[in-house]
Order: sequence, then structure tokens, then C-alpha cells
Amino acid sequence: MLWKECSQMDELLKFVARVLDGEKMAVLCRDFGISRKTGYKSLK
Repeated sequence: MLWKECSQMDELLKFVARVLDGEKMAVLCRDFGISRKTGYKSLK
């Protein structure tokens, strides 16, 4: 299986879109492999 190449901005947009859809921050941060502190910073 080939890895799909994605940019940091693509991942950030996916993260923000899921937050805006109402997903919990803790779950999203776990899915994306980041801390909640980083998640909240990214949302700013």
C-alpha cells in the first residue's frame, strides 16, 4: 500500500473542520497524535 502524501496545512484544515463539526478536542488530538495544548493552539 502506498502512503498518501499530505501537507501540514492539509492536516490542519482536516483538524479544524472536524472541530467545527462538533467532535471533542481530546478525541481529535488523540486521532491526530498531538497534545490538547497543541490542538487548542492550532485552532487559534
